[in-house]
Amino acid sequence: MTPIERLARAKINLTLHVTGQREDGYHLLDSLVVFAEFGDRIRVRPSETLTLDVSGPFSDGVPCDHGNIVLRAAEALRRAHRIEAGAEIQLEKNLPHGAGIGGGSADAAAALSALAELWDVPPLPASDALALGADVPVCMGAPVPHRMEGIGDVLTPLHHLPDAALVLVNPRVIVPTGEIFSRMRRKHNPAMRRVPEGIDYPGFVDWVAAQRNDMTDAACEIAPVIRDVLAALNGQDAIHAAVMSGSGATCVGVCHDMDAARAAASALQAEHFDWWITAAPMAR
Repeated sequence: MTPIERLARAKINLTLHVTGQREDGYHLLDSLVVFAEFGDRIRVRPSETLTLDVSGPFSDGVPCDHGNIVLRAAEALRRAHRIEAGAEIQLEKNLPHGAGIGGGSADAAAALSALAELWDVPPLPASDALALGADVPVCMGAPVPHRMEGIGDVLTPLHHLPDAALVLVNPRVIVPTGEIFSRMRRKHNPAMRRVPEGIDYPGFVDWVAAQRNDMTDAACEIAPVIRDVLAALNGQDAIHAAVMSGSGATCVGVCHDMDAARAAASALQAEHFDWWITAAPMAR
């Protein structure tokens, strides 16, 4: 049969406010999450067994066993609905891993969607999805932007954001999230401001610029090149706001449209040929 295919869109934290820490160690977050119309690809076909094959430009080092969240997600869906059928899962890795753009979580969410269609079952319950990883539930809501609060369990869809385009830049370094949290000096910070209804593009980039990613300073201590990436993005006239996404090291510039984003990406790539850089529309 023709494979069922899903795009595992890059998850972008345009803001990431760390607002507290629970007694069990989980951090409380308040974040505007948007998605790029670019990412990994998941394809599934019927099979008697459950298998995973990984290909693509960032496939090196990606496990094909249960060390991969995609297989854990598939098993969770099978348990939830008492499914005995298998599936042949193909993962095309187009996003750098360990990059703060939710590659694994997006892959898991896309696999859950494709497998639910293949096996003709409802989606995985939210509590089971959250157990896979804090970013999996919001990625299941892609491509719609969301305000994500709590430990990733409080999600509010935002349908009123303006059209925009994104420039994604990763300097090909990995920043361990656990080390960032351990280096953060303040974990009880103000929440994110609400995104105004009917906001236009100029108002949106002003709003983004007035928010924070509370992990940025700690990430830059570990990988100082992140400051270079942010400076390079801010040096492009077509980029009107630049932030680090998630726990880094990917940084993102916001542009008015794809022509501007492509031009900025080309200019940056010419100066930094060893960085991973791509331009993509912001999904809505």
